[in-house]
Amino acid sequence: MNRTWWKEGVVYQIYPRSFKDSSGNGIGDIYGIIDKLDYIKSLGVNMIWICPIYSSPNDDNGYDISDYRKISEEFGGNKAFDILLNEMHKRDLKLIMDLVANHSSDEHKWFQESKKGEDNPYHNYYFWKKGKADKPPNNWLSVFSGSAWEWDPNLNKYYLHSFTKKQPDLNWENPKVREEIYDILNFWFSKGVDGFRMDVISFISKRLDFPQAKKGSTLSEMMENIYANGPRIHEYLKEMNEKVLSKYDIVTVGEGPGVNLETGLNYVDKKEKELNMVFHFDHLQIDFGPEGKFDPQPIDFLKFKKVFSDWDSLLRNKGWNSIFLGNHDFSRIVSRFGNDQKYRNESAKLLATLLMTLRGTPYVYQGDEIGMTNVKYPSIDYYDDVETRNAWKEAKGNNKNMDDFLKAVHRQSRDNARTPLQWNDTEFAGFSTNKPWININSNYKKINVESEEDYSDSILNYYREIIRIRKNNLTLIYGDFLDLEPDNEKLYIYKRWDKQKTFVVILNFSDDKILCDLNDLSSMTLVIGNYKKSVYDGSMDPWEARVYSY
Repeated sequence: MNRTWWKEGVVYQIYPRSFKDSSGNGIGDIYGIIDKLDYIKSLGVNMIWICPIYSSPNDDNGYDISDYRKISEEFGGNKAFDILLNEMHKRDLKLIMDLVANHSSDEHKWFQESKKGEDNPYHNYYFWKKGKADKPPNNWLSVFSGSAWEWDPNLNKYYLHSFTKKQPDLNWENPKVREEIYDILNFWFSKGVDGFRMDVISFISKRLDFPQAKKGSTLSEMMENIYANGPRIHEYLKEMNEKVLSKYDIVTVGEGPGVNLETGLNYVDKKEKELNMVFHFDHLQIDFGPEGKFDPQPIDFLKFKKVFSDWDSLLRNKGWNSIFLGNHDFSRIVSRFGNDQKYRNESAKLLATLLMTLRGTPYVYQGDEIGMTNVKYPSIDYYDDVETRNAWKEAKGNNKNMDDFLKAVHRQSRDNARTPLQWNDTEFAGFSTNKPWININSNYKKINVESEEDYSDSILNYYREIIRIRKNNLTLIYGDFLDLEPDNEKLYIYKRWDKQKTFVVILNFSDDKILCDLNDLSSMTLVIGNYKKSVYDGSMDPWEARVYSY
């Protein structure tokens, strides 16, 4: 058992624009984060991952970076960052930054130079292809709708952008680009940053023959078969590890769209010396229909459970897993995997129990600790997210039923997770003194940190307790894992064990009361449950979670 701080910790993810506004301009900022560090520390977490806070035109809310060494003035600038890092380290909190190295902003100096022509030394920092204005080099799709190629009339060339046209893909084939990225990593590590979450890192190696995607391919299929896991991906990651990562006591987690059970181990196998963890999306694309994200289908619960078993057995004794149910790119976890109406309290606690009792490092996204829910804005005009707005335009162009599409947006838009954190029941939910950049969820008077602080049986206090239990039991961190009833369509029952201890976790993922005859429970101790009842009566209430040990 190779013990490390990042395996034994819990990560809290901050979407800074929506966390806390200290300046009153309606946009969350670094001083707002500093103001709430004691609150974050009180949860029991020991790492904070902050989404990009670099200089950016914000076409994709900071994932389009125009200067990798400069913190956006909108968030407080480099001075605020230095104070944040210092205040975090004082509290024994580690800072994980977001590295966006698959693409830059089109307003980055590199791209501005690149556009000046083939003789410019920066031209080869990106992928340029000759062509005709009406005929892109191939049929690749952007993750955010439309073609992945944008025409530049001055150069009579196309450039590649896997995301928005303001996010041109960097050419990692060029050793100078790689050196630039490694220099940026060194810059932040030398300041004392404790790790990086690496945005779409699985995309950085391109298939240089730029093959046509099979006719009728969905975006998910293109990601898996073309964009991800390119021919030199592992060479690049090994080089990055050797030249930079291995020189610091840090943690890395790679976002891995298109990474699956066949390719996942290569990224995190200890022997490979690449990354510590990846985020795979096997459970987060589980409700995507034939037409993708905005064609949502019911979740197959048996498949959902199988994802966790499959990844646990893949990485067992070799690599390490990331345990997460949502983030800034997906819906609120209680709205997606729980019941955010009648059983919001119970199902939010059940999901916290799942997160904290699986093998791997758990990630808690801001607001999930108080059971924040999806938002239902009345029209598309309220939505900010570029993915949502582009999908809306495309659906309209395809004569879709837009009332139905709005319902899909209510379920699937990334803005569900981006509404401001609900701190109290005052106007603007205590997030700001002014109207925020995006509307507050109207349920903030009922769901907010202040009301949950004061209520001992709240979701917030349950998170604190289950995190404490996890941190105090190495069995829940490193112990073995087995799904005891993989074919049970409503209950998730699994065991975690090592030589010292055994835990049995029983989770009822349904609105029904279910008989559950586990004979040997009488000899076990109830460690935590989300219902206030100590005696087990042979049944599990709706969304009930119980953790036993012996």
